[in-house]
Amino acid sequence: MAWVLKMDEVIESGLVHDFDASLSGIGQELGAGAYSMSDVLALPIFKQEDSSLPLDGETKHPPFQYVMCAATSPAVKLHDETLTYLNQGQSYEIRMLDNRKMGDMPEISGKLVKSIIRVVFHDRRLQYTEHQQLEGWKWNRPGDRLLDLDIPMSVGIIDTRTNPSQLNAVEFLWDPAKRTSAFIQVHCISTEFTPRKHGGEKGVPFRIQVDTFKQNENGEYTDHLHSASCQIKVFKPKGADRKQKTDREKMEKRTAHEKEKYQPSYDTTILTECSPWPDTPTAYVNNSPSPAPTFTSPQQSTCSVPDSNSSSPNHHGDGVSQASGEQLQPSATIQETQQWLIKNRFSSYTRLFSNFSGADLLKLTKEDLVQICGAADGIRLYNSLKSRSVRPRLTIYVCQEQPSSTPPQGQQQAAGSGGENGSGTPYVYHAIYLEEMVASEVARKLALVFNIPFHKINQVYRQGPTGIHILVSDQMVQNFQDESCFLFSTVKAENGDGIHIYLK
Repeated sequence: MAWVLKMDEVIESGLVHDFDASLSGIGQELGAGAYSMSDVLALPIFKQEDSSLPLDGETKHPPFQYVMCAATSPAVKLHDETLTYLNQGQSYEIRMLDNRKMGDMPEISGKLVKSIIRVVFHDRRLQYTEHQQLEGWKWNRPGDRLLDLDIPMSVGIIDTRTNPSQLNAVEFLWDPAKRTSAFIQVHCISTEFTPRKHGGEKGVPFRIQVDTFKQNENGEYTDHLHSASCQIKVFKPKGADRKQKTDREKMEKRTAHEKEKYQPSYDTTILTECSPWPDTPTAYVNNSPSPAPTFTSPQQSTCSVPDSNSSSPNHHGDGVSQASGEQLQPSATIQETQQWLIKNRFSSYTRLFSNFSGADLLKLTKEDLVQICGAADGIRLYNSLKSRSVRPRLTIYVCQEQPSSTPPQGQQQAAGSGGENGSGTPYVYHAIYLEEMVASEVARKLALVFNIPFHKINQVYRQGPTGIHILVSDQMVQNFQDESCFLFSTVKAENGDGIHIYLK
C-alpha cells in the first residue's frame, strides 16, 4: 500500500513539473509591456467589426410599422423575401403602428395621416400590363373589387374611401397616437392571372403595399412619409390553410441540415420598407368622390398630363405643338410624347412611358411593345407610331365642274385620266376616301374637301341615263366601283335654303 502511494506522489510531481515547463516561456515571449488591451483592440479583426457597427446618426428608423396578422410560409429560404398565404374574401388585420422616437416628425403630432393600401402584382411582367389585367378581371367579375376594407371590424380608421376607377386600392385617415387596425379582404386569387394551359397552375404572387402621407400647406395629403409592402399569394377559401399545412409537413420531412437553409414560420407578417407607389394620391379637400388619378408628380409642372377622362380621340392638347400632330417625331420631348400618348388613347401607359422621349419610344420594336402593353394595345401602339392608317373601304375621285366648261357626255372618263376641258385647262380631281359606305359620309367628305358648309347640303344626286337625277342612297354608295371618277356641281335648293349636289 505504501508503495502505491509513493508511486502516486511521483506521478503527480512529474505532471506538475511538465505543466510548469510548458508555461515557463509565455511571459518571456510577450514581455512585460507586450500584453496591452489597446494593442489587442487594434488588431484588424476588431477594427472591421467596429466599423461595421452603425453610428447613432446613421441608424434608419422608419416612422411607422405595418404588421399583418397572417403567418408566413416556412418553405422560404433564408435570404428570400417572406411569403404569406391568404384566403379569398377573408378579413385580415393590418396593425398600423407609430414607430417614431421621441421628437421625430413633430409636424404630424396630434394630426391625422392618410394611408393607401393596395394589392398589386409582384412580377415585373404583370406590372407592365396591370391596367389590361385588371380590366380583364373587371370584365369577368362585374361589380366586384380586388380589395375591400372590412369597416365593422376595423379600428381607428376615419373617412374611408374607395375609388371606382381603382378596384385594387382603399384609403383612409388615421391618428398615429391611437390604436389603429385596418381589416382588408382580397377578392382576387393568384390563379386568375395565370395562363390556362393545364390543371394545377401555379398562381402568381401579389403584393400588399401601404403608402402613408401627411398634409401639405394646402391641406392635401400628398407629402409622402413611409411605404412598406409584403409578398402574398391568395387562394380560394381555406386553400391558404391547406397550403400552409402542406409546406409545414414538407419542412418536417427535411433533415436538420436542410432546415437551416429555410426561414422559420412567424405568426405575423411585417411589411418591409419599399419605394412609394408611383400614383399621386388623391386629395382630401372636399366630400366629392375622388377623381381618377393622374400620372403626374406632386410638384406642378408647366405641361401637366391630363387625366384619362380627357383622352378622347378628338381631344387636342393645348400649348404643345408636337402633340397636335398625327405622327410622333423623334425630336419630341418627354412632355410632347406624353401628350401624343393621351391624344392617341394610350393614357393608361403615360406612367409606364413617363421618361420616354419620342426617339426612345420609336426605337421599341413590335415585340417590345406587345410584351409591355399586351397583344391588343401593343399592336395598336406600334401601328400608331409607324403611322399605319386604316385602308379606306372605298376611294372615289371628284372634280368640281366649272359652269363654262361642262364636258360633253362621254368625256368624263377621259378627264379622269388626265384630260383637258375646252379651254385647255386640265381637270384636277380630289381623292375622297370613305371609311363608311353611307351617303352621309359622301356628303361630309365633299363638304370637307371643297369647303362647303355641311349643314347646307340638302341632298346628293347622281346623274343617270338620259340625264335623270337619282338620289344617292346608302345602297347606291355600297355599289360604287372603287376609284370611280365624278364631276360634281352645286345647285340652290328650290326653297332657296341650302344646296343640292349633283354627281356626273
